[in-house]
Amino acid sequence: MGTALDPFSFLVTSIAGWMNQHQHHVINYLIEENRVLREQIGNRRLRFSDDQRRRLAAKAKKLGWKILAQVATLVTPETLLAWHRKLIAKKYDGSAHRTAGRPRTAAEIAALVTRMAEENRNWGYRRIQGALANLGHVLAHNTIADILRRHGIEPAPERSRKTTWKEFLSRHWGQIVASDFFTIEVWTQTGLQRFVVLFFMELSTRRVEIGGIASRANGLWMTQTARNLTDGVDGFFKGSKRYLIHDRHPLYTLEFLSMLADVGIKSVKLPAITKF
Repeated sequence: MGTALDPFSFLVTSIAGWMNQHQHHVINYLIEENRVLREQIGNRRLRFSDDQRRRLAAKAKKLGWKILAQVATLVTPETLLAWHRKLIAKKYDGSAHRTAGRPRTAAEIAALVTRMAEENRNWGYRRIQGALANLGHVLAHNTIADILRRHGIEPAPERSRKTTWKEFLSRHWGQIVASDFFTIEVWTQTGLQRFVVLFFMELSTRRVEIGGIASRANGLWMTQTARNLTDGVDGFFKGSKRYLIHDRHPLYTLEFLSMLADVGIKSVKLPAITKF
């Protein structure tokens, strides 16, 4: 037996249905109007201003490629989505704020220096300098020291007494979790907004866990994330995990790392990243 609608509900349902049908007719008309305009223009190339590209790109991203292929008539879906990607890149482009400085040592030579130091842990700056000279590369020992320091490689005496990354990874592969951040751009009612995503990955299984997503990442957010990760019932770090590999991002706060240490997770920081 069907349930009867009260008069008010029936009225609301009827109006909603009429509005939906009316909106559908409006959209169909606008699509057809665009097609007619496209036919009038013919093969002439349209020129869009930056503001027009921005407005179209913002709307196009919300529709997605499949729907754009059905409704877009002025430009292709690929072009619209490409405009959106360029819009994101332009927003976060920091090239205008870069300052000129003395060029650093060539990346290829720097890579050779670090390789020599890592494969020959008892080689000092002078020994590396001599080996480079044999290959035709003349570097001052201070330059070599600077390269190794920027790559987080210690001087020969300390370096020869420590375990290499390769040795560490092979010994503890099943107990290691790696962590990092990435960002994603989302169109919201206030415009384009960036969200930060914290994720973790078990190296042995490649299993990935999303630790948290935030529009404003800070220490409080990281502390709450640590509570979730170390939960005794369903926390990600329960079990045999013992090491967390991460970079030197400031969001890895002392409180965050301390909370992990309380459940037996040791922080293993990656060497500092060098930019050439």
